[in-house]
Amino acid sequence: MAQTHFGFETVDEDQKAHRVRGVFDSVAARYDLMNDLLSGGLHRAWKAYAVAVAGVQPGMQVLDIAGGTGDLARAFARQVGRHGRVVLTDINEAMLRVGRDRLLDEGLVLPTVVCDAERLPFADGAGGAGGGAAATGFDLVSVAFGLRNMTHKEAALREMARVLRPGGRLLVLEFSQPAAALRKPYDWYSFKVMPLLGRWVAGDADSYRYLAESIRMHPDAAALKTMMKSAGFGHVDVHRLAGGIVALHVGIRC
Repeated sequence: MAQTHFGFETVDEDQKAHRVRGVFDSVAARYDLMNDLLSGGLHRAWKAYAVAVAGVQPGMQVLDIAGGTGDLARAFARQVGRHGRVVLTDINEAMLRVGRDRLLDEGLVLPTVVCDAERLPFADGAGGAGGGAAATGFDLVSVAFGLRNMTHKEAALREMARVLRPGGRLLVLEFSQPAAALRKPYDWYSFKVMPLLGRWVAGDADSYRYLAESIRMHPDAAALKTMMKSAGFGHVDVHRLAGGIVALHVGIRC
């Protein structure tokens, strides 16, 4: 059987999704709190930047993949208005439940789907034009801090391209490789502080150790850009944030 990485550990491909699911089952209840603590609240600014770059307009069709607790979906739902649609998906039911409940508490009722990004249950976007309910495909697909946990990233990117209409855009917000001057302090923080906070606050050091490791195993910004172009995105812009710790890739579907 083919093998892949789970953090720094090598595992059979069919084990990774199960083990990633276990990580997020463990951290779902305190996921937002931990994000605030670990990033000093910066994850909210990074997501706000992604939303601003997305430029979502009323009537658009938006798919938020690995949407977790719903931060991007919430912002997009307010922008598409009554004639648009935002679909929130995640492979992890516990995360999706937290996101759905938070949205309901704010009066937002969105379609929520438990699904694998490598096999999206949506129609091909080819032939769709414009936004609105009549469009065949999605105008925008977003995935924030979720791509690195997927077993077959190339397959997931191809699926994202497939469900977009021609000219539609994909936003990938993900951790990347920091500038050289930041690498030593960033490594110290990632492997010393993150697991410690995970144990104290979430009662789970191992999951946060995995999350730190998964960042190191994820393709850097240039490699991810190449992957996106190979998956069907004719033009890809890269926005490096926080000294390269995070990168926003914006791809336009051919």
